[in-house]
Amino acid sequence: MHLHQFSFLAALAGAIQPVVAVPHSSRAQEGQCKKTTVAILGGGIAGISAAQALHNASVHDFAILEYRDTIGGRAWHVPFGEDKDGKPYTIEMGANWVQGLGNPGGPQNPIWTLAQKYHLKTHYSNYDNISTYNEHGYKDYSHLLEEYDNAYDIANMRAGEILSQNLQDQSAQSGMALAGWNPKKHDMEAQAVDWWKWDFEDNFTPLESSLVFGCAGDNLTSNTFSDHDNFVTDQRGFNILIKEMASTFLKKNDPRLHLNTQVEEIEYSKDGVTIHNSDGSCVSAAYAICTFSLGVLQNDAVKFTPKLPDWKQEAIQKFTMGTYTKIFMQFNETFWPTDTQYFLYADPTTRGWYPVFQSLSMPEFLPDSNIMFVTVTNEFSWRAERQGDEKTKAEIMDVLRKMWPDKNIPEPTSFLFPRWSTEPWAYGSYSNWPPSTTLEMHENLRANNDRLWYAGEATSPTYFGFLHGAWFEGQDAGRNIAAIMQNRCVNAKESKLRECGPRRHYETLKGTSPLADYTAVNGWTANSFYDSNTD
Repeated sequence: MHLHQFSFLAALAGAIQPVVAVPHSSRAQEGQCKKTTVAILGGGIAGISAAQALHNASVHDFAILEYRDTIGGRAWHVPFGEDKDGKPYTIEMGANWVQGLGNPGGPQNPIWTLAQKYHLKTHYSNYDNISTYNEHGYKDYSHLLEEYDNAYDIANMRAGEILSQNLQDQSAQSGMALAGWNPKKHDMEAQAVDWWKWDFEDNFTPLESSLVFGCAGDNLTSNTFSDHDNFVTDQRGFNILIKEMASTFLKKNDPRLHLNTQVEEIEYSKDGVTIHNSDGSCVSAAYAICTFSLGVLQNDAVKFTPKLPDWKQEAIQKFTMGTYTKIFMQFNETFWPTDTQYFLYADPTTRGWYPVFQSLSMPEFLPDSNIMFVTVTNEFSWRAERQGDEKTKAEIMDVLRKMWPDKNIPEPTSFLFPRWSTEPWAYGSYSNWPPSTTLEMHENLRANNDRLWYAGEATSPTYFGFLHGAWFEGQDAGRNIAAIMQNRCVNAKESKLRECGPRRHYETLKGTSPLADYTAVNGWTANSFYDSNTD
């Protein structure tokens, strides 16, 4: 990066123009709120993408309100360890892969387009380059990986049939069992493979995941773009892409960017939106785009006035927000094989117990860094957060010494992991689609409330959980609001938008079994309950 570019980005990241301070208790002084046409709540990829879409549509009167002191959202890096010259490495706490790059001549993942444009340093993640271990050391059970893949191909086809024929969804566990992959609870090697093949990507177990939308989410990324994923090693940090995006429409010290701004309450109506911040300031806008994570919405971190309608609240609580934790370690030597990217561990008693280690001390990643990390999810992430570094480190070292019993493995010289479930601006890592949850329910999550719109990875029905999903959703919300403001929704065909105007929602979602089916013929003999509760 050229020095002048770095200086600009540093100034941009540090730019904070506080909104006019107003005593928070004095709601009568709304006239003192900062006025803007569109308020964008959150400076992650969705928020910056929405702002870019507005800018491209000649809507320049917007304000971006960001909780933290920098933009980037869950694409978040920190310094870690040090190289031979004493300089720290940059590691990613959150988003770390560009997933589904794109094929020559075909559509390209917009994140990969940005990565190429801004020369992001990445390397191919070879998921086949994996060695398998158990509590006695190296153990070749790689045949189970092929067995899983064969069953997944069958389950994947079945998921497509369920989707296209509007049949009842299943859990991914059920779908895989019917396809021939049904690991026994005591078969810990198969359980480790199950974790690697599903949880490592989806953050949740197959039992907690939709077969249809779990498969669809994978297919739509890999088939639309490609099945190649690249791991980001750029020492500028992954979020350099988001900062570079912002630099195309935000000037140095741009007053439209408000960092260190914690939104406390959102008042919305058919006439506009007013945002109240914890420092007593407020912003009054004709429209607002809320890009808060599903975790923030689920934890009631922000008050909505009026209270969100039932259909919106039900959708927010229906979907799930997972915690995906990478635990980084640097050693004074690389004691593991340097030609292997991934190491899969099957614990003898517990599924998901420090299951997958990844080497960064390879020529293509961070050569001679002596850095590796292990990934855990959800319950094990929360456990690690609660018990602290020392106990977590001791447990990991016990696993590593079992995996390589002939090595004299030293203690790590550096050790670090994030606390995603307690970060007040995230409350988790990314979303998941539970079993038997319909597209209509997801549309309720995505739909606007009057002039309050929503965008983020969780609101993407096709790419939920992915960084590119958040990019697409930000673009869509920004373009739609611009089209509404500019009266381009009169003829949706001329607007060239996939959708134009307010997003549809469903006040009432019906089940699959009408009340008339609850009879003794179907084994239901408790009709008196419904007689007394449906009057």
